[in-house]
Amino acid sequence: MVTLLYSAIIVVLVLAALPVAVLLVQALAALKRTRVTSLPTEWRPGVAVIVPAHNEAQDISATIAAIREQLREGDRLVVVADNCTDDTATVALLAGATVLARCNLEQRGKGFALDYGVRHLAHSPPDIVIMIDADCQLLPGSIDRLACLAMTTQRPVQALDLMQAKKNAGLKMRIAEFAWIVKNHVRPLGFARLGLPCQLMGTGMAFPWALIEKAGLANGNLAEDMQLGIEMARKNAAPIFCPDACVISYFPEGEEAARMQRTRWEHGHISMIIHHGFPLLIQGLRRGDRMLIAMALDMCVPPVALLTLVTLVLFIGASITYFMFDWLAPLLLASISLLGLTFAVLLAWQRFARHVVSLNDLLSALSYVFWKLPLYLKFFISRQVEWVRAKRDAD
Repeated sequence: MVTLLYSAIIVVLVLAALPVAVLLVQALAALKRTRVTSLPTEWRPGVAVIVPAHNEAQDISATIAAIREQLREGDRLVVVADNCTDDTATVALLAGATVLARCNLEQRGKGFALDYGVRHLAHSPPDIVIMIDADCQLLPGSIDRLACLAMTTQRPVQALDLMQAKKNAGLKMRIAEFAWIVKNHVRPLGFARLGLPCQLMGTGMAFPWALIEKAGLANGNLAEDMQLGIEMARKNAAPIFCPDACVISYFPEGEEAARMQRTRWEHGHISMIIHHGFPLLIQGLRRGDRMLIAMALDMCVPPVALLTLVTLVLFIGASITYFMFDWLAPLLLASISLLGLTFAVLLAWQRFARHVVSLNDLLSALSYVFWKLPLYLKFFISRQVEWVRAKRDAD
């Protein structure tokens, strides 16, 4: 019985060390300097931009203006006003977009809205479809870069997707911004510099028409972006990260809105790990497909707060078994994982996030980790399964 317990502990520690190892490799690779290869953008393919919007009247004008500045003759901008109860459609129309009003309370979620937009474009398909959320600001030159890279590679392309805390935000929001940088900048950049794919992030995504017209977009999955990326990878078209294109949005300031947003993202991610992580890894190994293997390993890295919480709990458990049974190997494994995670986080902070949080703030982030514990417990007790938009400050 004791031997069985020992073996089980070792297996758990090895499995828990795997996402830490992936994160550390990504953080190290992100530090690597590479020669920037610029794509010629004097000529680029025709583009259609789809903006899914659910009650986004307060933000959508700025988003449309930023997109229109980058469009060329023949390009299209389509806003899907999805189940809106405000004047999103009117505001978008006045801002210069083509507006599609969709009303279907049985099929809610961004995936259904995107599918509606793609079906509309099928009457006159563009070369490239780009998807931008209605609350995002698109940095100059992003559309050209996304479109040219997608056309050249015939693969989906993901822009750098940053979410920022507003000025004078509290520590929790700044730590959340740091965690976002790790997830959406450091990790995909590291894999990109190793020639590996990234996850799709929901906004700032570009697709060749031949790929997106057949994609299974119409679903209410909380992590519809990750699911779409996996679908593309299984078709030998794993997404490419393009850090030279960038979309920026802001965390909602209200506590309830922030809680809803975090719950949707993190419950969706955890569900994807449980239901798709291991099967995707096995499929990649059987096919000898390093892109699928990389996608599976990357997907199985949970949010930084959850990974920290799990690593700490396992370290404490391994310490207890050492004092009870004098088992050194579990303690060594747990210690290596904790040190590896700490090193990866410090590397990410030093190169990419010193402007967001100070080192003292980072060292005090354990309170943030335990503050999120109810969110993770809720996954097992009352998991969110339906897409719900987080309310904005002015809603």
